[in-house]
Amino acid sequence: MSDPENHARESEKHHGNLGDDLKGPRIISYNLTEEQRPGGMKVRFKIRIETGKKAAAIDAAQAGALRELLEWSREYRTRHSKP
Repeated sequence: MSDPENHARESEKHHGNLGDDLKGPRIISYNLTEEQRPGGMKVRFKIRIETGKKAAAIDAAQAGALRELLEWSREYRTRHSKP
């Protein structure tokens, strides 16, 4: 069985090199422990942090995608909830 406190300690190990002094774009990698892996498969997350104009463009694209999803969801529920 997985120990939540041990998981927290493992996560801290992966994020130990993230300081507030880092500026600009960077990539954060995180590997799941053996206990967390589905079927023993190795799993790695890579997250790219962007800043400046590129980050603003990504934020706008994500906001547009979320808006579109919410509008679709509202329309779908409206169409399927009428008797």
